[in-house]
Amino acid sequence: MTGWRIGYAAGPEKLMQAMATFISHTTSNPAAVSEYAAVAALTGDQQIVETMRQAFEERLNLFYDLLAEIPGFDMGDKPQGAFYLFPNIKRAAQLSHYGTVDDFISALLAATGVAIVPGRAFGMPDHARISYCKDLDSLREAARRIREFVGK
Repeated sequence: MTGWRIGYAAGPEKLMQAMATFISHTTSNPAAVSEYAAVAALTGDQQIVETMRQAFEERLNLFYDLLAEIPGFDMGDKPQGAFYLFPNIKRAAQLSHYGTVDDFISALLAATGVAIVPGRAFGMPDHARISYCKDLDSLREAARRIREFVGK
């Protein structure tokens, strides 16, 4: 349910109480359509879950390998959840003659149309959050554009 901003948690009672206290002031009251979609996702045919898991695994394997070939992209460990890569790209920024990762990311978007998110928002300023939600051809094209940008 990518982007629906709805979820649930299960755990020890003390942890759930602490989460409820926090969430009640930040993210409570989802839209009704999101609630109905969540119910449908939990109670409907679950075959799609495995189909999508396989599709995302294929995307992950392809995109991870393509980005790992780009100079200055330190991919770290391959993720085992979600649909983002979080490489350290400080060296790629330096190789491309940008002073900061944020400058590199802004220039990458302007020059190539490829949007990635600065890691600064996640407490890791040398990293970038890169989604692999797109189809395989789009991921190949994005990697090609990034590789060309770094090589200039």
